[in-house]
Amino acid sequence: MRPFTKYTLALTLGALPVWSSIPGPLDDQQILSQSSVERPKKHPHHHHHMSLKDKEHVILKSLSNVSMSEWSYYYTSGPHLGGANYSQAVWTRDRFTENGIPSHIVEYDVYLNYPLSHNLSLSYPNGSVFNATLKEDVLKEDETSGLENRIPTFHGYSFTGNATAEYVYVGRGRLTDFQRLADLGVPLAGKIALLKYGVSFRGLKVKNAQDFGMIGAIIYSDPGDDGKMRVEEGYAPYPKGPARNPSSVQRGSVQFLSKYPGDPTTPGYPSKPGVPREDKSGVTPHIPSLPISFREAKPLLEALNGKGVSAKDVNITGWEGGLANVSYSTGPAPNAVLYMDNVMNDTITPIWNIIGIINGTIEDEVIVIGNHRDSWTAGGAGDPNSGSAILIELARAFGKLVKHGWKPKRTIVFASWDAEEYGLVGSTEWFEEFSTWAVPNMVAYLNVDIGVSGPNWAIAAVPELHDIILEVMKKVPSPKNKHKTIYHDWAARNQHIDVLGSGSDYTAFVHSGIASIDMGFTFSNEDPVYHYHSNYDSFHWMSTYGDPTFSHHVAAGQFLGLLALNLVEQPLLPLNAATYAESLWEYYKILKDNVEKSDIDLDLGPLHHSLLGFARVAKKLTRLSHHIKGRHAHWKRRAINNRLKSFEKGFVSQGGLPGREFYRHLIYAPGLDTGYAAVTFPGISEAIWLGDKATAKEFVYKTSRAVWHATAILALGRCEEYEGEQLSEIVFSEEEMKFDIDYEDDENDEEAPEHHEHEL
Repeated sequence: MRPFTKYTLALTLGALPVWSSIPGPLDDQQILSQSSVERPKKHPHHHHHMSLKDKEHVILKSLSNVSMSEWSYYYTSGPHLGGANYSQAVWTRDRFTENGIPSHIVEYDVYLNYPLSHNLSLSYPNGSVFNATLKEDVLKEDETSGLENRIPTFHGYSFTGNATAEYVYVGRGRLTDFQRLADLGVPLAGKIALLKYGVSFRGLKVKNAQDFGMIGAIIYSDPGDDGKMRVEEGYAPYPKGPARNPSSVQRGSVQFLSKYPGDPTTPGYPSKPGVPREDKSGVTPHIPSLPISFREAKPLLEALNGKGVSAKDVNITGWEGGLANVSYSTGPAPNAVLYMDNVMNDTITPIWNIIGIINGTIEDEVIVIGNHRDSWTAGGAGDPNSGSAILIELARAFGKLVKHGWKPKRTIVFASWDAEEYGLVGSTEWFEEFSTWAVPNMVAYLNVDIGVSGPNWAIAAVPELHDIILEVMKKVPSPKNKHKTIYHDWAARNQHIDVLGSGSDYTAFVHSGIASIDMGFTFSNEDPVYHYHSNYDSFHWMSTYGDPTFSHHVAAGQFLGLLALNLVEQPLLPLNAATYAESLWEYYKILKDNVEKSDIDLDLGPLHHSLLGFARVAKKLTRLSHHIKGRHAHWKRRAINNRLKSFEKGFVSQGGLPGREFYRHLIYAPGLDTGYAAVTFPGISEAIWLGDKATAKEFVYKTSRAVWHATAILALGRCEEYEGEQLSEIVFSEEEMKFDIDYEDDENDEEAPEHHEHEL
């Protein structure tokens, strides 16, 4: 029996909000009649011959803010924790299927845990006691905040245990914070850590506390991180205004994400019934932790005023926060003692991924569009169900094309993941099961997690996708100005495409060398506060402050749909290796600067040489791809496509990073002490940071070798094995750029009728 079956959602679409002033979506015939190509009415399968521009028109016109609000309302109307959302899984499968996308449930048995009880109290030196409620306020304006079966505040994968001790404020809880306090002589061992959210992944904050001998961890959200949207600036707290509700609590996983994601008991293999289970202690804490609100953190911090080391003497940027009458001193305060207790139900339980497939005509080129369903709360309107609404609406849009006879060139997989919040569990287990199929066949993974949490477009992706991303952004109307595009809004804020680290379902794909993207509309410190992982990430918040007209949901869906369509339909894959080479050079300049600032004398010559070789071949292949013609043009494109979809796998050819073998990409990885944010050339960069010259030197060699392997794939269509100095002796002549493929002569050079029914 699954634990917490009372959290399983069983709702209908009744009592949906009405948006009478918003125009509904065009029906199939209206959309198709507005595209430019003329079609015989009695032969709907001729729609297969629509131009790419016509298909883009269908996607742009098929997405509806009315429908987005309906899907959002459904997903956010009751609790749906990982492993406790079976009815939502079935509902999602049925929505895919009814739109002409055959779909099925893929089940795994994974380790999860669920909250049973928790307590936190502070005993003051005078004998008085403060008892924290560890609850968020019930708001009459926000119906899901008061559900009887609402989910308690807790940390996923937290440790069952209790602790009684004095406590120390440790700022953000990064290694640099802990080391600074240790250097200042602040006692840490045997104490409880009080930390604030931000900058680094919460699990690594707990890990650092554990590694410094502390026996418990309390983490809170400080209003100083909310920018202008604060009560002190004249803004009312939610639900009366856009500022943070003082009782809001950020739940979340405390798995050590920078080690590896997925089920902690089955590293590297799928969690199927009966598989051996491994010790999870290397990737989950063995001290208890609790999340709390800033309202309940305030008395804890006030008790440390003037005790220990002052914030001024700690002298770390961002150490202080925004709470009044709090000095942010480290403590401990003599005889101010915290008692904390955390009891979890650890269990092996089923989770459910939903996989829907639109089969293409090219069997070995596949695009996956993914989002996770599970949320820490009944809501999750931003994280992840803005993305879930977008995924359902995209299935509806692509389903319109399918129902009118369209068969894409490349296969499209729609994936609704479960248990992402615990540690990217559903996507990682699926990838581990199907990696032998995914690695050679997948062209790209497109991820939408928090599709909307504010009005500002943001994007992170691998460099070979940058050009097509910018091109597609220029086709999507701005939700703010109908006469502009999301590209105009994005460029006006001087934004750039970020590097992927970790923290969402793209992780397993990126670190197997598959081109990936993560995207969505986010918030700034001048926008309404987004109540991340709180009860107040609700439909009421979204429809009042986050995206009242759901127009940003539509724009995010239009972008994702057009990107997928272009990746699926363009004969030559829109992946630009020359752009990747430019990014590599930017990363190299940062690395070189860091080496020069360090105390390590490191020769980067081999890496520099390999980057020049990669750039030369990438530019040559890009030029070549622009001049494909002749009777075998199709086969030449296929040969180039094979190189473009495969070259990034060269960067993962040298094994994993030190102490975390899951992360094999030698160009970027989540930082050891960030968990989310990426570090470029991680094997070298982190060794420099740790002062480890031997490892830095080793990874200069490994990284340059990986670059040569990626170069060989671009030049030869395969990853040649070289030894030692042979790597630096490769000369990529025009002759070596020939198309070394086997094909049968085809007088008309038409695409071979390849077809494969994928069953994943």
